[in-house]
Amino acid sequence: MAFFHPTSFSGLQTLGKYPMFWPVPRCQQLFAVLRLLNRKHVKCFPFTTTSQSAIPMDPKATHMLSTETKSKGRDGEEKEGRARGDTSSPHPFSLFSAGAAKRRSKNQEELLMISKKNGICPPEKPLCVAEWEELKGEFKGSSKFEDVMLEQMINCNSSIDVAKSLLSMVAMRKGDISYNLLVKYLALCVRQEQMAEVYDVYDIMKVRFKTLETGAYSLLIKGLSGSNRWRETLLLLQEIKKVMTPSKGNYGDCIKGALNNQEINLACELYHEMLAKDLIPNLDTLQVFFDTGKCMKDDQLKSELLGILLYLRENQLYPGEALMQSIKLWFESIPGEKWEGHLTAIKNSGKCPVCNQNLEAIHLSQEEYNALKEKIIKDVIQGTDTFRKTSPQELEEFQNFVENHPPYDIVIDGLNVANVSNRRNQSQTLCDVVFHLAQQNLRLLVLGRKHMLTGSYSWKRHIVAAMQKKADFFFAENVSEDDPFLLYATLHSGNHCKFLTRDLLRDHKACLPDNLTRHLFFKWQRGHQMVLSHYWPGKRIEFQPVLTYDTVVQTTGDTWHIPYDEQLVERYSYEVPTKWLCLQRK
Repeated sequence: MAFFHPTSFSGLQTLGKYPMFWPVPRCQQLFAVLRLLNRKHVKCFPFTTTSQSAIPMDPKATHMLSTETKSKGRDGEEKEGRARGDTSSPHPFSLFSAGAAKRRSKNQEELLMISKKNGICPPEKPLCVAEWEELKGEFKGSSKFEDVMLEQMINCNSSIDVAKSLLSMVAMRKGDISYNLLVKYLALCVRQEQMAEVYDVYDIMKVRFKTLETGAYSLLIKGLSGSNRWRETLLLLQEIKKVMTPSKGNYGDCIKGALNNQEINLACELYHEMLAKDLIPNLDTLQVFFDTGKCMKDDQLKSELLGILLYLRENQLYPGEALMQSIKLWFESIPGEKWEGHLTAIKNSGKCPVCNQNLEAIHLSQEEYNALKEKIIKDVIQGTDTFRKTSPQELEEFQNFVENHPPYDIVIDGLNVANVSNRRNQSQTLCDVVFHLAQQNLRLLVLGRKHMLTGSYSWKRHIVAAMQKKADFFFAENVSEDDPFLLYATLHSGNHCKFLTRDLLRDHKACLPDNLTRHLFFKWQRGHQMVLSHYWPGKRIEFQPVLTYDTVVQTTGDTWHIPYDEQLVERYSYEVPTKWLCLQRK
């Protein structure tokens, strides 16, 4: 069956024994189906939509397409359907509609449950209409069959021909392909980089719908960005901007399209636009910049690439192995500069074993320290969350306590340390650690709770009394949270003071108002937190070494040191990489 359209459709227009047709009045549909089933080779669109067909129709037939349709519900009651002449997607901007999130979640969960219940698996080869109908008859929850099957095809990365045969069955039975099925098929085409298919779906959707959901726009941007129609992704990006901020993936795909076609200025404009919107680029987007830099000798691009490295530094971001290798190769490709890159690990001393350069110290400047101290006191210690467990009176009492004592060298989270081992009772464990540190002539403050003074089995009075001769103690109420006390005492004592706890303080870091302050807190934490790594009663007490160098991208002009994530090592947000790229100009 042939259709006339200004755009030529070659990738999907031939379905062979899976013919499809545009919706026309029912009598015409039936006639067309019977005629199609007798054809061996038919050229047609891959999908049917509810747009006006290019097949010649009489005015009455055309008028019928614009009227609302009615369908029978399960109870036999007639329900109003969408107008055939509607030119918007079923839920154009449903992201912000009340109940949309719950509806999406419910639909996905329902499809997943149906899929698991039926043990559904896509066929390995295309099926004819009768075979699909037979398979659907075995499926429990037949109304969701096509959705579940296409979801599984996406998960299994099934052949495009198999998906076409399913949609042919739907078109034969219903005379239409729903918006949701169309988008699912598009997702499969994009995943497999079937560009002819993507073109066809895009052109069909342009004819049928005035607006799409952001998910469909994103798929089209991703699919078209690597093609000779990449410039159309910029128009799609503008459509997304009309209703929301595009995602970093949307920008990244458009940037890749521009860079792959040597449009450096456009790529840089898009990059800075997404940064202005506080979007953090995906690492593969940054990698395309460096890969492009290897092939082009452009001073503006070189400046942008160095700027990307500084962006990684300022935001404490770490490249993966793939991006790191691209950075290394780009440096080594710069003509006349003779850069050499080597992979290494930095010792606890902070000296690079490749170039013998000392890395930046992790300690904050006095200005940074004062700013962090002010923010922590205001947003963490005096914040409303603290007073849910700690009264203002108790906090004031503690502040007076700290101010009336000389600065401390180490502040100890007593209960946290006491529970590090089950080989001894809590009081003896804490006592061993306190005595170990006291031997180094350090001023110690131990934060505890008032139940530690009751003389229980876990907290023996004579042991607590012995510890009080070696360190100052502050006993908070049993319900109080001691972390704010730990932070306050450490910060008040000065930049030299460290604190001992296994608590990662993530909740308190989250209370800080902005990324810069959170980055400063994490840097300060890494340079000041002590963790008990080994405890054998009466034999061995060891602490993890406190970092002396900062784990960020850094340069001296003739050297660059870039920490990176190893491919097979899972790193949590509160951890830092241990591997480095050392770049040295010879």
